Amino acid sequence: MKKNIHPVERVIRVVVGLALVSMAFVGPANLWFLFGMVPLLTGLVGWCPPYQLFGISTCPKK
Repeated sequence: MKKNIHPVERVIRVVVGLALVSMAFVGPANLWFLFGMVPLLTGLVGWCPPYQLFGISTCPKK
């Protein structure tokens, strides 16, 4: 799996993912934390399957 997410976008994804996952522990019980797992995992790994599918890459070219 070749990384296809820019480092700045990865940080944003991790922050948004953590915010959504934290909803499982704070506030009313809901399933939003499951949606937070997607940006959190893609941000940590640096690879996004839909980006790969559509041939998108936000990584800087070397």
